[in-house]
Parts: sequence; structure tokens; C-alpha cells
Amino acid sequence: MSTAKRTGAQPSAQHDADSHDLIRVYGARVNNLKDVSVEIPKRRLTVFTGVSGSGKSSLVFDTIAAESQRLINETYSAFVQGFMPTLARPEVDVLEGLTTAIIVDQQRMGADPRSTVGTATDANAMLRILFSRLGKPHIGPPSAYSFNTASVRASGAITVERGAKKAVKATYSRTGGMCTRCEGRGTVSDIDLTQLYDDSKSLSEGALTIPGYSMDGWYGRIFTGCGFFDPDKPIRKYTKKELHDLLHKEPTKIKVEGVNLTYEGLIPKIQKSMLAKDIDALQPHVRAFVERAMTFTTCPECDGTRLSEGARSSKIKKISIADACAMEIRDLAEWVRGLKEPTVAPLLTALQGTLDSFVEIGLGYLSLDRPSGTLSGGEAQRVKMIRHLGSSLTDVTYVFDEPTTGLHPHDISRMNDLLLRLRDKGNTVLVVEHKPQAIAIADHVVDLGPGAGTGGGTVCFEGTVEGLRAGDTVTGRHLGDRTALKETVREPTGTLRIRGASTHNLQGVDVDIPLGVLVVVTGVAGSGKSSLVHGSMPSEEGVVSVDQGAIRGSRRSNPATYTGLLDPIRKAFAKANGVKPALFSANSEGACPTCNGAGVIFTDLAMMAGVAVTCEDCEGKRFQASVLEYLLGGRDISEVLAMSVTEAEEFFADGEARIPAAHKILTRLADVGLGYLSLGQPLTTLSGGERQRLKLATHMAGKGGVYVLDEPTTGLHLADVEQLLGLLDQLVDSGKSVIVVEHHPAVMAHADWIIDLGPGAGHDGGRIVFEGAPADLVAARSTLTGEHLADYVGS
Repeated sequence: MSTAKRTGAQPSAQHDADSHDLIRVYGARVNNLKDVSVEIPKRRLTVFTGVSGSGKSSLVFDTIAAESQRLINETYSAFVQGFMPTLARPEVDVLEGLTTAIIVDQQRMGADPRSTVGTATDANAMLRILFSRLGKPHIGPPSAYSFNTASVRASGAITVERGAKKAVKATYSRTGGMCTRCEGRGTVSDIDLTQLYDDSKSLSEGALTIPGYSMDGWYGRIFTGCGFFDPDKPIRKYTKKELHDLLHKEPTKIKVEGVNLTYEGLIPKIQKSMLAKDIDALQPHVRAFVERAMTFTTCPECDGTRLSEGARSSKIKKISIADACAMEIRDLAEWVRGLKEPTVAPLLTALQGTLDSFVEIGLGYLSLDRPSGTLSGGEAQRVKMIRHLGSSLTDVTYVFDEPTTGLHPHDISRMNDLLLRLRDKGNTVLVVEHKPQAIAIADHVVDLGPGAGTGGGTVCFEGTVEGLRAGDTVTGRHLGDRTALKETVREPTGTLRIRGASTHNLQGVDVDIPLGVLVVVTGVAGSGKSSLVHGSMPSEEGVVSVDQGAIRGSRRSNPATYTGLLDPIRKAFAKANGVKPALFSANSEGACPTCNGAGVIFTDLAMMAGVAVTCEDCEGKRFQASVLEYLLGGRDISEVLAMSVTEAEEFFADGEARIPAAHKILTRLADVGLGYLSLGQPLTTLSGGERQRLKLATHMAGKGGVYVLDEPTTGLHLADVEQLLGLLDQLVDSGKSVIVVEHHPAVMAHADWIIDLGPGAGHDGGRIVFEGAPADLVAARSTLTGEHLADYVGS
């Protein structure tokens, strides 16, 4: 190797490779973005702010992150790309300086009954290896401790085709840890027979109460023609054999009126046709029947642990894998720390690191056997973060969607530390956020707006947090907002009694929730708020629970179809033009035949990204040209669906297009802060907070007396929180009771009554640490919530 030195070398100018320190976006036009151009500094924390619907997600997720992922996917072979999600190229002129993007969003984890916190992370896999090495008695490989793996045994001859064929005797066995009774689900289902039939009636009198099982069609012919029981005899007078044949008879060939048919007992028949399907995919009336008829109880054989007896019998220091998964993760981390076994030292270090990440991120109160479908959006997002915390990757772009969702002000500072740690490792961190506490840590802020929907989509401010505070944008003006405590609180009209609540971590809670007022249930993440409100409230008539779960529907569903708004509009168009209402439905007779009313033609390009092209025949309007000739108030149906809620509210208020029924629905949509949504926007494009507010708007017309809302401020800009408080007041003043699970200090300050759970999370929570008026909580400063609320209102 040469040791010659360069002589007279001057300090060189910056290397070209070091000059790429910006992500440059020019001319972004995705969704409502209006030719947006921004320069985002790399290896810094940039927060994107702006009112709901201003275009933050369109810029961060649908433009920057989507293009990064698309480019990475294209580096794989066509064969591998066939197994990946297909991504279309976003509509943008120039995107430079992109790095690998890792998206940590709030999509809830799959609700598969066999998916738990442990299986969704690597913790369960590592525990299984640990027990297969150290567990006494030794029962087999790691699969023997897996509740997702069934035991299999097979024997027989296999023929090997090599030269002269020869048969080889073979036996095969695999030891799994699945409980054979519940098949790894932890619960067994039973059918409530009283929901299947009314035993005081005969079949001919319509005893069956199963949806679709009427005696007028083929079912009636089968029951009357099968000859297994008397259709005119009340079911309660059936003999044992007749009842068995009605409920359990195996498929049997019968002949009715010369037609060959198959008769099968009710229970196996509905198990195949209804119970075996994904409950969320069923029609609403069938889903309601299934929820009534199915009862779930803890599996008596495995006691809800999902594991076989063998897997439960193998222990390390008197702890089985079922005990380990049932522990709170912070306790499990301590137990693992106490294991000193050199043969598995690397495994213990890795497991320890994963469990410590849970604790550090504020999820130490979870247990590994907690079903992943029961996690809130914020918890799911933090579970996804765990695999990135210890990562050695640098120069990566992390994209977060409101990471403070579901977090108490006390927990937000911990989340801020984690985001700064990711940045300090040399990563670019992009955060979509509304909370002032989280905006405060930004190195760079991009504020979008000024309004929502078509009124947004432009950059109002770029710079530092101080610059934003001083600037004249909606976000800047509201950053220092404080909601004062009410001078007088409303008097309750009654109480909702909860006694001995012990769901999840609740410790025999007794509480009287006042009715006729605005009640806020608060406490740190994991203190038991949802368990109290959703798991322990008496399921009385009139309790309407409005959550942020996905709204079931295809990409054809939109706010107009979901709220029932389209029905009066279609009828008005039909009446004004003397034609059928079905013509004004893009899913029915009026649909453009080329794109079947979808507005786009989707071309599946097999392994490459599919392409959605606007339909040339209808130009994306979704209707036949002849339908668009029919007008109401000078507008055709496609123009009405393109209107925003605010625009449509004015349009249907008076004049020729006056439709009181439609106007009433539109007013409710505007009241919940969705004035910027267009009537025809696909539901699949809505955020969790928007979905919740859409559901709230539809429920407001109902007969519900008690409304339970789960963090309605999620995704709401500071300026919109004021409008939400007005809406909650409106609901209470109209005689409703409103119970809100919330962390936002503005909502707490506005409450009539606060129930604070804690003092900590998991087994350190589950108790009521304060109940009373917000002013008393601030005066006492006796809880974490009290301290943060007192700081907020400046007491």
C-alpha cells in the first residue's frame, strides 16, 4: 500500500455527495394539493400542520412516502413485485432527494382472533425458542409452544420416481401447541337457540327467526316436504329426535315435488352460511343476528390461554409460557432480566431489548397475549414503532401520522423523546400533528391550508415554530389557544350506575356517571378508560357508541350514500324530470356502462403497479351522458356529487333545489366539522377522525339518549376543536347525555364532570383517582391529569 502523501492539498470544498440535504417536492397535485412545492431538510424533524382536510396526508403519505415505496418496490424482480402491494405514481412534477420511507400509521392491526401483541412483534417467537431450550419438561421444538400450530401425525407410503419407481414407508409428525378444543382462539362459541326460533310457534306459523329463513320460499318447501317432523306442531312439543333433526341432522338427500334437494339441520347450515364468514363483511341485519345468536365463553380446556396441556406443563423457574404471555410486559421484562443462562445469552439480550422497548414507549402495561384487534389506533402505531427503535438503519425517512393520538399530556413528552432519538440517529422524521406540545419540538414546520378540501392544498407557512407562532396563519393564531374553565357547570338529570367493573385491568370500580351533562373520562394511556366506557357500561337501549373504526364499504361508497343523503336527492331529481330515481344512482341504471359507475377504469398490470385511468366516456362523472341532461336547480347529478358539504347546504336550502330532508343531513355534517368533504368522495380516503365524525352525524338523528365518543378530537386542528365543543354543547342542550373518552385539555376544561382513572397504567391503574368538576380537579392538582390541566388553564 502506498504511503505517499498528497502535498499542498487545500481543504476541499463540500463534496457533492454531501450537498443532497433536502427532499425537494415541486408541483404536487395529489388530491386537493394545488401545485405544491416544498423543500424539506433531511436529518431533521419536520412537522406538517393545518386544518383537517388541508392536504397534509396528501403531501406526506400520498406523495413523498408513496413515491419512495414505489421506487423501492421497483428494485425487486417482477416475480417478487407480484407479491407486493401495487402503488401508482403520484401526480407530481419533481421529487428529489428521497430516502427509504418507513410509514408508521394508525391503521388498526388485523382483528384475526389468533393475532396477539406477541405474535405481531417478535416477542412470542423469541419466547417460544427460549422455552424449547430451557423449559422443563422438554416437550419439543418452538412450534410445540405455538397456539397457531396444530399437532399433526401422518404415516403411509410415498412413491419416489427415480429410475425404477419404489415405495418408501414414511411417518411424519409435528408437535404444535394449539389447544384442540378452541383451536388456538382462547374462546369457544355457542349458539343461543332462543335466537333461532320461537318455540311457542310451529314452523308453518313462522317460528324461525333466522334472516332469510321464511316459509314462503324453498326453505318452506324443504321443511314441509322433508317428513322428519310435523311443520304444524309447536317446536316446544317436538320429541328429542324431531328437535335433533331440526337442529343437527347431517346433510340428507330428499325429494320435494319431484325435485332433488338436500336437507341439513339449522345449526350446521347457519355455521357454514353465516358464522364461518368475517362478521364485518355480513349485511347489517345478518350481522346483528349473528351477534345476538353467538355467545363466546372462555375455553374450559385451556382456560383461555390458547395452548395445549403439554405447552402449559413446561416451565422455567415455575413460569409456563402461558404465564409469561399473561404478565404485563414490564413484569415480564424483569423476569427475563433475572434469567442467567449462557447457552441462550444472545437470545435473552434480543428478547430483553424488545420488551424494554415496549416499556420505554409507554406500553409496559400491555401483555403479550392481548388480542391485537383490541388495541387502539395510537397503541397499534406505537407497537409498530417498536421494531424501529433499536434499528441500526440511518438516513431513513420515518413518517408518522399523529403519533400523540390516544396519549395523555404526560405521555406526549415521552413520545417526543422517541421522535427526537430517531432524528438524532441521522434519520429524517416527518410528522403530521395537531397538538401544540408535539409541534413545539419541530426543527422545521410546514403549515398547509388555509382552509380544507378545495379551500386548502397550498403552503401557508414554512419555517421554524417561532416563525409559525408569529405568522398570521390559522395554525399560528391558534397555537397559544387556551380554553377557560366553565364558571358554572350543568346539573345532572340522573345517573348511570356501574358496579364492580372488572373488565381488563379495572379493579372492581363502582361509579355513578351523571346523565344530561358533558362527562369526560380521562387518565394516562392504559389506565382503563375504554374498559370502563366500552366494556362495563350497561348495554341499555339508547346508548350510542361512536368509534373510529373503519366504515365498511367499497370505493363506490361515499358520504352521500353512507348518510342516506342520496335518497332524497335522487327522488328530487326524478320528480323534477319525470323519470325513475334509479337513473341517478351510479350503482344502478344511470351508471356509465364503460366504467360501471366507478368513474375510473382500473387496469391490472399483473406484477407491475395497476393503473387507474379516468373513464374517457363519462370523464370520471360516473353517469351516462343522457342522465347528465336532467337538471335540478341548474345542476346535474355529477355536479351535485362534486359539491362540498358547505356548498350543497346552501344549494339545497332554498329555490328550485330546496330539499329539507337533504338540507337537514348536510347541516349535521357541517356541524361535526365536515363542511369541506365533497359528497362523492370515496369513504376509503377518510381518516379515522373523519370517519368518527361522519358516524356521529348519522347517529345525531337517531333516538339515542347517551352518546359515547372515543377521542373525537383525533385529527382535529386547534381551530376545529372549538367547533367540536360547540357541537357537544348542542347535543347536551338538546337533552342528550355525552360521555367522551378524551385527553385534550380543551375538552377537559369544557366538561361538566370529569372521571380520572389511574394512577398509572395496567395493574397500576384501573382505579378512579378523581371524580368531580374540572375546577375541583385543577384546585386539588392531586393527579397527573390535574397537574397538566392546571398548567393548561394557567391556574
